[in-house]
Amino acid sequence: MPGSAFGDRAGTPDRPALALCPAPIPILTYHQIDIPPARGTPFRSLTVHPKVFGRHMRWLARLGYRGLSMRELMPYLAGARSGKVFGLTFDDGFANVHRHALPVLQELGFTATNYVVAGQIGGWNAWDAEKGVPRSPLMEKREIAEWAAAGHEVGAHTVDHADLAGLDDEAAQAQIAGSRKMLEDLLGAPVDAFCYPYGSYRQQHAAIARAAGFASATTTVRGRVRYGADMWQLPRVPVVRATGFLQLAQKMFTAYEERRAQRG
Repeated sequence: MPGSAFGDRAGTPDRPALALCPAPIPILTYHQIDIPPARGTPFRSLTVHPKVFGRHMRWLARLGYRGLSMRELMPYLAGARSGKVFGLTFDDGFANVHRHALPVLQELGFTATNYVVAGQIGGWNAWDAEKGVPRSPLMEKREIAEWAAAGHEVGAHTVDHADLAGLDDEAAQAQIAGSRKMLEDLLGAPVDAFCYPYGSYRQQHAAIARAAGFASATTTVRGRVRYGADMWQLPRVPVVRATGFLQLAQKMFTAYEERRAQRG
């Protein structure tokens, strides 16, 4: 991920001059916010209990931090604004995020991006079926509209939760650009944020996402975003069922995730 512009004080027309190098900004990744399934269930770790999520958000608020959608985070990532902020994203568009996370976000004045699988609206996580992951409903059109009306962002997660690395460029473009068009037709508003399913992509997919009109694209590469990062290959900080607040703080405010990424 390019980072040569980090700390460039001269500035350019696209990147304002900075007096000091900005601190790395974490973008948190959640999936489901619900009561975790039984022990031994595949990918159980991706379901965070609503009470745990609430504690995460309220403690961050007490520390003076504000969670932001990718749309609202962009000026901070570009160095145009500074402050105690972090990105807040949810993958896949699960209905339990609408049910359990939305009230907490509204209480605290946080915003978030929910990456929706455009071709599965109102369906379920069918892409997980062969892995033995329990069925979980995805947001319906009404819930997506409510999410957006509450000030949160709807992002795209391809049409079918596709593994882009296994597709040719034409099929990948259909999944990436097609998901944007489907969601924009649904919302009647721009859809500017994209996320690679499974974190699986090739370099040309970042170019496809950019050409499709997305302002950002997030990955599952571990780490915080440094000034000068490629906006179409942004790293994130994973949050799972067992992530307590002290570990969350370590992930957000230290080089913990960068060290994990280096170890592979």
